[in-house]
Amino acid sequence: MSPARLLVPSSAMLWGIQASFLSPALALILVDLFDATTAEVGWVLAAYNASGFVFSLLIPALADRRRDYLGPMLLCGVLTCLLAGALSIVTTIPLAAIALIVLAGPAGVGSSLLYAHLRATGARPADVVNTRAIFSVAWIAGPPLATFIMGSFGTRAILVAIAAVAILGMATTAAMMRGKHGGTAASGPKTEAEPGEAVGKLGIVLIVLAFVLLQAGNFTGMSIMAVYVTETLHIDIIWAGIALGVAAALEVPALLIIGRIGERVSPLVLIATSCLAGIAYYAGVAFATGPVALIALQILNAWAFAGIAGVGLTLFQQLIPRPGLSTGIFQNTRRIGAIVAGPVIAIGAMTALEQRGIFVACAIITAVALVVIALAARASGRRAPR
Repeated sequence: MSPARLLVPSSAMLWGIQASFLSPALALILVDLFDATTAEVGWVLAAYNASGFVFSLLIPALADRRRDYLGPMLLCGVLTCLLAGALSIVTTIPLAAIALIVLAGPAGVGSSLLYAHLRATGARPADVVNTRAIFSVAWIAGPPLATFIMGSFGTRAILVAIAAVAILGMATTAAMMRGKHGGTAASGPKTEAEPGEAVGKLGIVLIVLAFVLLQAGNFTGMSIMAVYVTETLHIDIIWAGIALGVAAALEVPALLIIGRIGERVSPLVLIATSCLAGIAYYAGVAFATGPVALIALQILNAWAFAGIAGVGLTLFQQLIPRPGLSTGIFQNTRRIGAIVAGPVIAIGAMTALEQRGIFVACAIITAVALVVIALAARASGRRAPR
């Protein structure tokens, strides 16, 4: 493989490492460096995510207008370096919050712009899914490496590491801009109708709703796993980490499989299989009694999330013709899903099943998402003959 062909995979890996360094460590950074209370951490993270939500729509939309995604992606790298510097210098939680809102919010759009660039330059859906798989690979090693850096060199050291990764990412983006992979030409004329073209506005709304529900279920299951393992299954917390690690590792081959079969199978059919896998996973975890079942069920979890992350990304790009905006909307289904996860956890835990009820609730909302996907498919079938 020529060096030029390695630029996109390298960029995906670097964005993945950067995200996997910052996201899991952010709460610890706020507590250790700025003496933030738990409540302050919650408010700062809420403000930071709100900023990310806005910029995930604004920056890609502006990139669509200019038909240039690499320039803004380079700017995201610069903002990441500035963020690392700001968090190293400031000494109070309000200033740290301002840095996260002003710098981290827009900086986090970088990976979305990479996927938009691929779409705009004519990449096949399989190429986009494979690139997303590389991003997932980074999350397998990133969090353990981040904790090793902080444990060995102190919390502030992770900021240096994030800046170093961002600089490497900027160099990769600059190389893409110089080479033939840096072109900003939109994809050529379509030779055949794309799967999402016949869905219509109602279908798009239904699919966005379905993905918010799917993301909410996934985020809920991931967030509550450590508590569930210790308080309900009564096993060591390490099994929560092992379960999530196994799911992350299995997600990569699942994405590659989806990328291979995605050109022959309707994306709505693939999403439906992911919904079925998700329902089976949540129901299985709700009634699991030990670590063996918990780990075995991660096969279903990996397929469920691969459908959300891989098929969902390319489906949104097919449904919405503007590459930046479509990718930004898809990324924001995750943020909205994270908000919905709070009530899911609260309501699920209030049932007679207690914490097991949380996973039952996840199975229910995933089943609702499957119904919504079916309605979207019917909308597509009705419009297709026109």
